[in-house]
Amino acid sequence: MRINYDEVARDYARHRRVHPQVLQDILGEISRGSRVLEVGCGTGNYIRALTSTVGCEGWGVDPSERMLERALELDGSAGFALGRGEDLDFPDGGFDLVFSVDVIHHVTDHPAYFREMHRVLRSGGRLCTVTDSTEIIHRRTPLSTYFPETVDAEIQRYPRICDLVSMMQDAGFTDLCERTVEFHYDLEDPAPYRDRAFSSLHLISDSSFDRGMSRMHRDLEEGPIRCVSRYCMLWGVKD
Repeated sequence: MRINYDEVARDYARHRRVHPQVLQDILGEISRGSRVLEVGCGTGNYIRALTSTVGCEGWGVDPSERMLERALELDGSAGFALGRGEDLDFPDGGFDLVFSVDVIHHVTDHPAYFREMHRVLRSGGRLCTVTDSTEIIHRRTPLSTYFPETVDAEIQRYPRICDLVSMMQDAGFTDLCERTVEFHYDLEDPAPYRDRAFSSLHLISDSSFDRGMSRMHRDLEEGPIRCVSRYCMLWGVKD
């Protein structure tokens, strides 16, 4: 099933939030005046958080017009442009940091994507690819707990970490490192799941979705659901 992100932009803007640990790691790599590009920025949560926190020069690129419209409605401190990571309309060596969060599984040509990231970074610039490993997908709480049918669908579309590392090396990145970050929180409102603000919920049957929502509602009647959000952060440097 192909997801139309123009159609889900409103729910993304309403429900999706930055992962605090991902944001903290990226903040540690930039300063005021840094030139930063987010590829697949969606409604712009991360790039807006970076520009407002440190005063960096921020740009966001996304192939969905509606996502970018929502991004501009929320904040105009960053520049936003329509485009795809495999073919960026930016000059060579223009950025200190390029990053993407939960985007690489949407990319159709991964080698071309990493070559473009390498091209638009200055010498010494850093790339950060934030994604999910197979282990993380299996352990998603509450997503995989209440909607186990999402696991197989997600494993099929997420590239393996070892393959991403190999492609980053082939594109010319060095000093590669991998780090898993996590954030614990309590879920009290099922609205993000009810509104399918996570793309994997569009990949399962309505009966599977309804079954998971029924279980979630029953458990929430007993109190908040303890959750954990994990990401794998892959870093590389352009020599």
